[in-house]
Parts: sequence; C-alpha cells; structure tokens
Amino acid sequence: MKNYSWFLFSVFVLCSTLLSAQPNSLFFQKKKEEPIALGWKTKKEIGLSLNQVSFTNWNAGGSNSISGIVTAKAEAKYKQEKWYWNSNFNIRYGLNKQEDYNVRKTEDVIEVISNIGLEKDPQSNWFYSSKFSFNTQLAKGFNYPDRDEAISKFLAPGYMFFGVGMEYGRFIDRLSFYASPFTLKTTFVLDDDLANKGAFGVDPAIYDLEGNILREGKQFRQELGILLTSQYEQDLFENINVTSLLKLYTDYINSFGNVDIEWEVNFDMKVNRYVKATLGSHLRYDDDIKVEVETNEITNEEQVIVGPKLQWKQILGVGVVVDLDNLIKSEASS
Repeated sequence: MKNYSWFLFSVFVLCSTLLSAQPNSLFFQKKKEEPIALGWKTKKEIGLSLNQVSFTNWNAGGSNSISGIVTAKAEAKYKQEKWYWNSNFNIRYGLNKQEDYNVRKTEDVIEVISNIGLEKDPQSNWFYSSKFSFNTQLAKGFNYPDRDEAISKFLAPGYMFFGVGMEYGRFIDRLSFYASPFTLKTTFVLDDDLANKGAFGVDPAIYDLEGNILREGKQFRQELGILLTSQYEQDLFENINVTSLLKLYTDYINSFGNVDIEWEVNFDMKVNRYVKATLGSHLRYDDDIKVEVETNEITNEEQVIVGPKLQWKQILGVGVVVDLDNLIKSEASS
C-alpha cells in the first residue's frame, strides 16, 4: 500500500509524540495512580463456540449447517520495578459443515508472542524493548470448493518477527506504542510444491524448457525493516473488553515504503462466568502475497497472478470459555 505508507507512518509518529508530550494528562495520570502488581501474573483459558442452523419445511429455503471454533489461550506476565516480560500463546481452530458440502476449515491460528522491556527512567514511560512473534496454522488450507490442491499447510507459511527498539506506555499496561528500526522478518514455506511456486514471496523454482527443475524453490525469505506497533486494551463496560493490535512493517531492501498491515480488533462480551460472546475483525495486507484470479477473456480460464489484495476476516460467536486459573482456585478453596 505504497500510496498510504507515509501517511500511516506519519499518523503513528504523531500519536506517539502527542502521548509522550502529555505525561500528566488526565488519562495517563489516572492509570499511573493505580497500583502496579509486581511478580508473575498468569491466565489460561479454553473455549468452544458453536453455531447451528436447521430447516424443516422452511418455505424461504436455506441450508442446514453447523460450525464450531475451539480456542486455547495462555498468558504470562512478569513485572519488576524497572523491567517486564510478557508472553502469549494462542490456538484457534474452526470447522464448518453445510449439507451437500464437505467439512471446511474456517479458522486456523497458532501464535506465540513474547516481548521484554527495560525502563531506565521511571518517569519517562519509555522502555528499551525487544519483541518476538511467530505464527502459522495447523492444517491444510484450500481455495474452496477446490480440495485437490492445498494453498497453505503447517509452516507453509510461517512468519517470525524479531527486533529491538523503543516502547512507550508499557508502564500503563493498557496502551503502548512500539518502534523498531531493526526488525528481522522470516517467512517459512516448508513445503516443496508451494515453495516451487514461489508462494508467500519466496523465490520460486527455476525450470528448463522441458519443465525439469534446475533449482528448487527457496523455503525461506528474510527481510530487515521497520516495525511499528500499537497495542490497546480496555474494559469499556463491566463485562465488555476491547483489545486492538496494529502492526505496520516495511522492508529496507525490497520495495521500501510498501507497508504490510496487520490490524486485529476483538470485543469480548462476558455474559456470565462461563459464557462469552466475541466480535472480531482482522485486516491484513501483505505485499508479498499475490492473489490468483480466473479470467476467460485472455487466458482461457487459466489462473493468472495479480497484485496483492486487502484481506479481511470477521468473527461473531457465542460459546463457553473456562478460565483454568480461576477454576483451580475455586476447587482449592472448596
């Protein structure tokens, strides 16, 4: 998204400057006055969301369907007076079954995030920080209804980020801005077929005129660039929590100024101790992921590669969520 890259960078820098210039504002002062718990803080959750639709003699028509998403989340935070270490591990996997169709995958995420920071001046709210993240998926992905050729697999792709920089606002623990001028991004495509096609930005295989492979496609792609992130978490109401994570990344060498965007927003609405509703939005733009479309005007319905597209996924679900830490405490006290 080269046309908007410098605009997004400018907005990010402007927000960071305004926040750092107003440490005594009402919002920041309120958060600073709250006591900060030192030591370990952990949280573990498992959940299941189900959605089922059934029709019998329904004159408006419709298809019977059932879908479900299994989630698991583990979080560990360690805080001392001058430094912190936060880690998150998330798994989500969902399936959908409609009549007359085979089972289809709707959600598939494995994610690990860990970051550590050191605060030199307690009054500044600035941290020297280092961030690590890795994400991939469990099962094969298909461009339905085509189930013959997988377009993604386990570790194909996989993405790893590691960088060092500065973070503002971690003292508040609800709103933070992170900037890293040196972030290494590694893309894994550990599948020969996908690597040979050059999927997800890796170098494709080289063939001779008879179609024989002269050089296998590369299974790794490394980039060094700038990473900016903004993270926000807040209880809007007593039982409604919102989280937002925005990532902007551009590579120094390959098309500097083309910004990869990842923006995830989730609203968790707690009905009671075990029932929770979730509304989520996930926007993604990766300049290295090209989209294939079919056309019959020039290529006789052959697939042709076009430029990258903005990807959007939204989730609405109601299900059962169990907080394992609270469950263990309740059983211990009873």
